[in-house]
Amino acid sequence: MENVIRLAHGAGGKMMNDLIREVLAPPLDNDLLRQMADATVVQPGTWNLEPQTSNLRLAISTDSFTVRPLFFPGGDIGSLAVHGTVNDVSMAGARPLWLTAAFILEEGLEMETLERVVRSMAEAARRAGVLIVAGDTKVVERGHGDGIYINTTGIGVVMEGVEVGPDRARPGDVVLLSGTVGDHGIAVLSQREGLTFETELVSDSAPLNGLVEALLEAAPHTHCLRDPTRGGVAAALNELAGTSGVGIEIDESAIPIRPAVAAACEMLGFDPLTVANEGKLVAIVPPEEAEAALEAMRAHPLGQDAARIGTVTEEHPGLVLARTSIGGRRIVDMPLGELLPRIC
Repeated sequence: MENVIRLAHGAGGKMMNDLIREVLAPPLDNDLLRQMADATVVQPGTWNLEPQTSNLRLAISTDSFTVRPLFFPGGDIGSLAVHGTVNDVSMAGARPLWLTAAFILEEGLEMETLERVVRSMAEAARRAGVLIVAGDTKVVERGHGDGIYINTTGIGVVMEGVEVGPDRARPGDVVLLSGTVGDHGIAVLSQREGLTFETELVSDSAPLNGLVEALLEAAPHTHCLRDPTRGGVAAALNELAGTSGVGIEIDESAIPIRPAVAAACEMLGFDPLTVANEGKLVAIVPPEEAEAALEAMRAHPLGQDAARIGTVTEEHPGLVLARTSIGGRRIVDMPLGELLPRIC
């Protein structure tokens, strides 16, 4: 473990996982925190509340957003904060209802910029069907805040009969991906670095709660849901394989990727599987529900490019393997650290 914090500790890869499991989690350890999912599922009846609440399950998630630049093709820090938190709550099989928002503002930020961000948050919340019900504002000295940082908390109600979690993948399950990979990370990078491509690269930032509800209606026994943000699909699958104690095998040729994103990744030396997404999900479903789940996803506007990309196996537990286009197999590692800093 490093003796100082580095950017890579916030990247969604191995260094971040080590930081969480070795430094942050042990002093705070409890049964709920130990779920280590996008959102923690809490049953209020276990906390000495009224008996009629004992069957209610809440999903609670918190997140912070430090994206640079604040505005990028397809979104901005305001809409991203709403979408990211809505999506984390949705990955617990919950219907997001309420958000809180805390703003850390840098002295000298133009009021017009703040107003634009807040309007974007309000519109994103309206479209996602959630309410921002509490907030806070702090201002730091010039040079200490990079414009705006936003922290959010999301609360939702877990849908009846739904049991999803990162430890529930089983051998024989099917791995589904809701659409193209790498759109968000490459869009933000292209804007930040002034890179130009023949086709404009646009972030996929979007709220996934509607897609999740459609998926769970078609496949009510879905085992795992994950939105592959920092660290991309590679990090998401490695986390699920490790937590469930199973192996995962994917077919590289089945993974949808936009030509412009593929070209950008090839030029920059990135594996598209490790690039962040903000409007995609990975679902692990039992084989008998896989086709219905895929059809439901493809019928939704945010899942039109959904694909069946792999299977869960009892072999090589904790590892993710990819079948390559030339017929070989490679290990898909958890990214070590930061490929693209400050993309969410």
